[in-house]
Amino acid sequence: MSRHQSQGVVLTGYHSNAELLPQTGLCGDSTSSCPPVPNRESDLHSRKTGHYSLEHNQSTQQQQQQEEDRYGPSLATGGTGASNTESGSGSAAHPGSQPSSSPKLASSPRHSPNSKPRPQRTCQRSFSQDSLDELEMDDYWKEIENIKSSGEGHGRAGGEGETQEEEQQKAPEEGEHEEAWLTEAGLVRLVDDSLGAEDHEEDSAVFLSTLTRTQAAAVQLRVSSYQQTLLRRRNRQHLPDVRDIFRPPEKNEEPPKLEEGSDKDATTAETETELNVEVAFSEQALSYRDNNQRLKVNNSLNSSDDKLPNFKLLRDKTGQTRVGDLSPLDMKKARRLVLVEMTALFDTAGIDVKANKPGRVKSKESGLFGVPLITLLDQDHRRDPGTKVPLILQRLISHVEEEGLDTEGLLRIPGAATRVKSLCQELESSFYDRTFQWKQVKQHDAASLLKLFIRELPHPLLTVEYLNAFIAVNKLPTKKQQLQALNLLVLLLPEANRDTLKALVEFFQRVINHQVKNKMTLNNVSVVMAPNIFMFKGFRSKVTEQQEFSMATSTANIVRLLIRYQNLLWTIPKFILTQVRQQNMESQRKLYKDRAVRKLLKKITTDRPIDKAIPEENTQGFIRVQAPQFSKISMAIQLTEDLQASDVLTRFLSQDSSVLVKKEDLCLYEIGGNIKERCLDGETYMKDLSQLNPAAEWVIKAVQR
Repeated sequence: MSRHQSQGVVLTGYHSNAELLPQTGLCGDSTSSCPPVPNRESDLHSRKTGHYSLEHNQSTQQQQQQEEDRYGPSLATGGTGASNTESGSGSAAHPGSQPSSSPKLASSPRHSPNSKPRPQRTCQRSFSQDSLDELEMDDYWKEIENIKSSGEGHGRAGGEGETQEEEQQKAPEEGEHEEAWLTEAGLVRLVDDSLGAEDHEEDSAVFLSTLTRTQAAAVQLRVSSYQQTLLRRRNRQHLPDVRDIFRPPEKNEEPPKLEEGSDKDATTAETETELNVEVAFSEQALSYRDNNQRLKVNNSLNSSDDKLPNFKLLRDKTGQTRVGDLSPLDMKKARRLVLVEMTALFDTAGIDVKANKPGRVKSKESGLFGVPLITLLDQDHRRDPGTKVPLILQRLISHVEEEGLDTEGLLRIPGAATRVKSLCQELESSFYDRTFQWKQVKQHDAASLLKLFIRELPHPLLTVEYLNAFIAVNKLPTKKQQLQALNLLVLLLPEANRDTLKALVEFFQRVINHQVKNKMTLNNVSVVMAPNIFMFKGFRSKVTEQQEFSMATSTANIVRLLIRYQNLLWTIPKFILTQVRQQNMESQRKLYKDRAVRKLLKKITTDRPIDKAIPEENTQGFIRVQAPQFSKISMAIQLTEDLQASDVLTRFLSQDSSVLVKKEDLCLYEIGGNIKERCLDGETYMKDLSQLNPAAEWVIKAVQR
């Protein structure tokens, strides 16, 4: 691609010679959430071929002539002698082009009708992953063309809705990113007391006291940057002091040393499969950076699914904590820490990730497609309280699975446009009435509706704020750091987005499990779904051709990692939980320093009878487990080295036959002490946890799913 650019040739678009049905659009009039059907010709080209459009710069005719002399006229200028059978699946390394017969696509320079074809070698689809760069990425561009040909947002030409959204977007003012970051981290009062209200739950000093060195450096960098911005705003005419300009650089502090045995040799970081979650990811990355300055990132997807490292968490005896296990108060604290840690991790690699500010988008207030996730879930809660994933998405997934996951090309082959349009409209009117006839929905149509649902969200599933950060993950130097960054980003997503994304990647994995028959490997699914997740309609009008080409492999890689490591990404790292515990303990110390509060607590202690058996049992190697929701209110259990949380539940159920709840619907909770509330992993060793939090109470409750 660089060779063509240097000689006045610009790649302006990719054209997939996909099999076209009589109509390839999806649906719609202007009032419908379903996109309109374009009027394009039905060219019956081979599904296995594709090409890029080339645009020549008229100012480089001499360079083009030299190219012809060197490579021949057909290769240098894309002569018309190339036939469809000669062009194979294209990639950025092997661009080709062909005139487009689509009036809508021709309106964009990416689909210029004046572009000419260029011959390519033929390729056959391979399931060994060896030809991924050409054939599997070909599926990405086919999916892009399917999206554009559906008429959603009218491509880069821009529909009215997209134009309006673009007009509302404005460039951020100086210091706006830093202010937004500090506000989200709850630290804006560090720079200006007038910004933000007093936080009574936790003051900034407590929060800052628990940060690691790299986390503190990330905060200090944003605070200093914002303070300098405020100074420039207040005194625009201030002349800098020459001593400030030529002041010698301050010496950096020594990088923090990891605990002995806490991290492996940095040279084996890429092959090491055990993830250390006890030491902050940014601290590990700093150690890696200092030992591997010259290593570069290799984000090639040209590897088999089974070649990805088989990462696993180091087993923690105090239990693994998953998203949803913590109380809302503790999760709020964890999220602030995760934001600072994510920023610190990118800082160690010299990557400046700035969150975008979401613009105001006109969206529907009811319906199924084109409705904000929160609005959609509010609708669903009135029919099914407690649901965390939109009902329409759940039903589409279940219908695809009911038809069987062995269908070849599942998710890759699009449904019939006219049927998808009709189904979309019928669903809008009859889904909640439960009168919709699901038997009429073909499997590929249901898969197309699922992808349409994702694309039509007013804001991207990965959120406008963190979309840049997700894409920037590819710049991190190792797969381990990329995985760690994705773990933090998943935790930063709003609950509705996080739960919906989880449902999707779980479904994708079930499709991949049938790859022997459906021919949809991890890489295949990733490249097909990447444009649907990242190229949402508000974004498609803003991205340039060059950005789209560079994003292709990057976004596919992100989707691949989300699917492959989903069991790790929806967990809260132990070091984050440790910092939450430290904050809770520090807050308690500050509370007890207040004499008036201490006197009040003393009065409460003397007036209220306390069951002193609990601390006494703890010192004697017993814990008392309470179950106020059930007939057997409490029981004493002796702590042993091998006693796990699942053993406690088993013993409780065996002693109370009146309990009708299944074991998997119950959870042993750690409550109080240095944590607000935490649902315990079944493999948690109770003796180790009771030593970590001796003041905790242990309560069995039904899990709120």
